[in-house]
Amino acid sequence: MSKPSTAGPQELQRRLGVSDAVVIGLGAMIGAGIFAALAPAALAAGSGLLISLALAAVVAYCNATSSARLAARYPASGGTYVYGRERLGDFWGYLAGWTFVVGKTASCAAMALTVGWYVWPGQAHAVAVAAVVALTAVNCAGVQKSALLTRVIVAVVLTVLAAVVVASLASSASSAAQLGVGDDATFGGVLQAAGLLFFAFAGYARIATLGEEVRDPQRTIPRGISIALGITLVVYAVVAISVLSVLGPKGLAQAAAPLSDAARAAGADWLAPVVRVGGAVAALGSLLALILGVSRTTLAMARDRHLPHGLAAVHPKFNVPHRAELLVGAVVAVVAATADMRGAIGFSSFGILAYYAIANASAWTLTPDEGRPAGVVPVLGLAGCLILAFALPLSSVIWGAAVLAIGAAAYGVRRAVAPRTP
Repeated sequence: MSKPSTAGPQELQRRLGVSDAVVIGLGAMIGAGIFAALAPAALAAGSGLLISLALAAVVAYCNATSSARLAARYPASGGTYVYGRERLGDFWGYLAGWTFVVGKTASCAAMALTVGWYVWPGQAHAVAVAAVVALTAVNCAGVQKSALLTRVIVAVVLTVLAAVVVASLASSASSAAQLGVGDDATFGGVLQAAGLLFFAFAGYARIATLGEEVRDPQRTIPRGISIALGITLVVYAVVAISVLSVLGPKGLAQAAAPLSDAARAAGADWLAPVVRVGGAVAALGSLLALILGVSRTTLAMARDRHLPHGLAAVHPKFNVPHRAELLVGAVVAVVAATADMRGAIGFSSFGILAYYAIANASAWTLTPDEGRPAGVVPVLGLAGCLILAFALPLSSVIWGAAVLAIGAAAYGVRRAVAPRTP
């Protein structure tokens, strides 16, 4: 039997176990990314798509390992915002938090729009806003309810993906020859596709940002991240292979809805509407987990007064950062009502890769007694993040760099106007 919580009125309660952490990580990773990211990645990488997936997986593994070791050392809400602050200094922690909040707000908008396009394409923006409002209400009711809903969403999505894989591989249209690497695969294209595919992997950080709500964080967080990432890698690889075997690189690159098109190409027309429902449910799962993560980082930054201190409030009944969640929900709703999904994904990818670059740099400073990972892990993770970030489309790099510069300038102004005491 677990011990009673000793959390104070402005602290969150530790209610989540390993299975909850795994489900929240899966809900964030196995979401709309696999339904939407394959086509633009195939357009960039051509027949080198599976190489791009492997590269994205290696970088994700390094980032996840560094994040897990840091989260076990610093089990507090905020993720790399906390790690950067503690290991590298206040500025780097702030910059990590800034890139996470801004970048993941764009991700939230992209996922909300994905829901809209799957549910009602003619009113995608209106549906997106409604989805944000509904899931913000769920999050405000308590993190346990969020974890329960995520379990249902993950089960539905995995079932749909399994149906697509079976239908594709069992079809006469499936050919192993479609998986070969041809002359159309270029080095730059493979790197760019890896950066785009990384967008679909990035949800494992959600477990770390919920560190203050996890029981036995030294054990739960590393196990939760490792298990969730491992399951996701297997699922993505199997889905990518099955869809490629039916559509081929060119067909996949031209597909508006890759998994639905694969079902039709496999002769399973009845499955296409099911995939559409699965895509909407997957996007809802990603959106739910994203709002959780952004609100917790907002809470941590507000506690340190990098954001208005009033956002640090925790609801006395539901034990959630209700003001932070309401603000995040409001901002995401506005962006979802006006944003373009492709631009949001590229912008988010750059920001989150910068975020993980700081995480890897922070992990490098850990000593062996503090649980430092093998030296090659944070070095490879840092280099991988920077390479993939600058391999993204030029517009994403420019906007991402501009946001980093704005964040750094805001930090400098704040320090000049109200210097912090050591």
